[in-house]
Amino acid sequence: MTGTLMKFSMSVLLLFTMAPSLCAQGYPQGAITIILTAGPGDGSDIAMRMMAEDLRKSLKVPVLLVNRPGAGGVLATDSVVRANKDGYTLLFTNNAPLTFRPVVEPDTTRYDPLKDLVPLGMVSRTPFLLAVRSDVPYKDFGQMIAYAKKNPGVVRIATVGTGSVGDFTVDAINSLTGAGLTTVPYKGATPAVGAVAGGHVEGTAITMSALIGHLKSGALRPLVISSKYPEFPDIPTLTELGYSGNLIGVWTGFFAPAGIPAEAKNVLVPAFRAAIKNPAITAKLLSAGLVENYNAPDEVLKEMRQEYQMVKDFAKRAAPVK
Repeated sequence: MTGTLMKFSMSVLLLFTMAPSLCAQGYPQGAITIILTAGPGDGSDIAMRMMAEDLRKSLKVPVLLVNRPGAGGVLATDSVVRANKDGYTLLFTNNAPLTFRPVVEPDTTRYDPLKDLVPLGMVSRTPFLLAVRSDVPYKDFGQMIAYAKKNPGVVRIATVGTGSVGDFTVDAINSLTGAGLTTVPYKGATPAVGAVAGGHVEGTAITMSALIGHLKSGALRPLVISSKYPEFPDIPTLTELGYSGNLIGVWTGFFAPAGIPAEAKNVLVPAFRAAIKNPAITAKLLSAGLVENYNAPDEVLKEMRQEYQMVKDFAKRAAPVK
């Protein structure tokens, strides 16, 4: 056998010897990028960073976090929908771009959240509330509504973006009460809360996780909440104030583009569940105003469908779709 032929034969033998071990490596074999709809410092951003280290250890690959706030979460969501369906680009988001934005801003939402994304697990829930600066002249929800009616356009409410849960909430309150509150959209919770604290607007419609520190300090006064929260039991819900129906709360979850390999999903789902259920992470989530609420992918999809329909029904009744 010539030297060249022998080298070729050895190369072929080596290739076939290595192939099984390469196949056995499976998913993942490289860095995973998780796109966040939240801006740096927002509640869901904090939650994701708490879990990232656990995921790096369990998956044994780098886990890269990319903040892409704006447009009520649509920018980040759309980028993941259009990413390669290989399991290496994932989404961590709240429910706004999944069940709110497609209803209130259908012309600017190019994806179908029920068809173009697959859930990998729900992470947390946090109540949604309307809060105002402590120095405003109205002390409760009823007084704010009365003041806003007498002073149209004067009461400005910061939200995390057009088409967000906050934007929808303010529209709904206006339709239910005739208050005439004015929404002022920002790119994320941090600038929205900063606008209230800085005196640029009178209040904000946002998650408990974004406001908990300001509520504890007394800098902001809560007026109404989506559901009761143990640490602040005196904040009323809309039904407690005599209205039909309550504000819709906020939840967060992991998603992937529809069509990712089953192997990737089978690895990611238990990895996310383990990170979410880590007692240390659960405690940190609660301290940030987020209540751990793991739900399996099928349960998440079921809730998405129900909430999507609920928002559509509420929009018809209280805040006509734009």
